[in-house]
Amino acid sequence: MKILQTAERSSHLDPSENVIFQRHMIAYKEAAKLVNGTVLEIGSGEGYGIRELAPLSKKYIAVDKFETKISEEIKNNNAITFIKSEVPPLQKIEDDSIDFVITFQVIEHIKNDILFLSEIKRVLKRGGKLILTTPNKLMSLTRSPWHIREYNPNEMKLLISKIFSNSDVKGVFGNNKVMDYYQKNKESVAKITRWDLFNMQYWLPKWLLQIPYDILNRINRRKLQNNNTKLVDHVTFNDYFISDSNNDCLDHFIIATK
Repeated sequence: MKILQTAERSSHLDPSENVIFQRHMIAYKEAAKLVNGTVLEIGSGEGYGIRELAPLSKKYIAVDKFETKISEEIKNNNAITFIKSEVPPLQKIEDDSIDFVITFQVIEHIKNDILFLSEIKRVLKRGGKLILTTPNKLMSLTRSPWHIREYNPNEMKLLISKIFSNSDVKGVFGNNKVMDYYQKNKESVAKITRWDLFNMQYWLPKWLLQIPYDILNRINRRKLQNNNTKLVDHVTFNDYFISDSNNDCLDHFIIATK
């Protein structure tokens, strides 16, 4: 099962992952400016969000369908509860009990996105906030067989508005250094997909593509790292920023209030 997680779970332990890892980290750094009280993270993944946000909360609930590594130091110093569960629904979480819901790079994996957002709204207190990220479909370089769907900016705004009447739809952007890497990655991916003469990535079953995608993704990132070591190694979360949403954002960054 570990192999099947690698394409979607970035780790700071692999140098080739640094650019995408820092892209995820900017969302946590922005969330850290806001969170307090009882925080629920849906999709706690490798656990780096817990390290960033749990110390800022009174109570931290982490949910993931796989085990999440939580260090003993973090466990001992923070009120953390881990729930191993697929979502939706949000099991074992009461109505109107959460101050902040954090869910980064998750909704694209959820079959019933409306139920997912409805469950988040259910557990939020009045005035509580959802902070969500998901890839901008317009900037994806190829189809990910791990994703049920992706959203362009208009689709994202429409989806959120169906559940939350008060929302701010922004985007995650990169500076010149990040976009230089993005362009190099785009060119590298194009060299791979040019062999897909029949556009099989768009019509073959997802399960059939997942392992090849995972392997090629890993090979591609490591090749980019080897050929652009200085660039890949020196990108930090400070090379990303949050601004008003448009078609060029890398990810959607949503703050919605109940």
